[in-house]
Amino acid sequence: MPHRHPHLLRRGAAAMSEESGRRTFAPVVLVGLAATAAAAVAGHKPMLEVSDAELGKLGLQSAVGQGVARAEFPLAGALALVAIACWGVLLVMRGRARQVLAALAALSAGGVFAVLLIGGFVQKSDARTDIADNLGLSVIADQLPLTWTPWFWVAFAASVVSVAAAVSAVLYAPQWPEMGSKYDAPTSHDAPTSHDAKGAETPAEERTSLDLWKSMDEGDDPTEDPSH
Repeated sequence: MPHRHPHLLRRGAAAMSEESGRRTFAPVVLVGLAATAAAAVAGHKPMLEVSDAELGKLGLQSAVGQGVARAEFPLAGALALVAIACWGVLLVMRGRARQVLAALAALSAGGVFAVLLIGGFVQKSDARTDIADNLGLSVIADQLPLTWTPWFWVAFAASVVSVAAAVSAVLYAPQWPEMGSKYDAPTSHDAPTSHDAKGAETPAEERTSLDLWKSMDEGDDPTEDPSH
């Protein structure tokens, strides 16, 4: 059996890891952004309501369409917006910062899920009481037919997918490709010098403000004639 050099094995493993990272980058990011955007849109819509038909049975046609028979969970929408911001910044970050932002996106999406779970199931009776008070039907609050809206289920499903995508991002982020250096902010090393390609000194009247400041910072007198 041929002996493989450990260095070659490590190089092969690194290449496979990089290739795996490239394959997961686009799907995870696209799914994460789409699911989180859906959660943000749905999270700002009514989550629970008494249907128009039920209001009509109770003789409350005047309340139909006025929003008094609906309950919203604004915190869910706010947390989804935080998750979107994390995904957006994650795309331009590198290394450990990507994992941190992915973790924040996972926590925010998890917060959306928790808000929907508690508000839509655990504390549903509280929402029913509030709606009954708005309708002036406190005495029959327990009998009020409160249902989940389609937006609730959209937000609920989107939050689950968003959490899964963010957790995947935490795991795969170290293997993902990074933006090239051309997207980085310019540094002092990128600043133009006072010499042209042939090494000749640029006349003071042709220098840019950056050239003059750099020349003075190096101890030169920018007003001095370089020919002397």
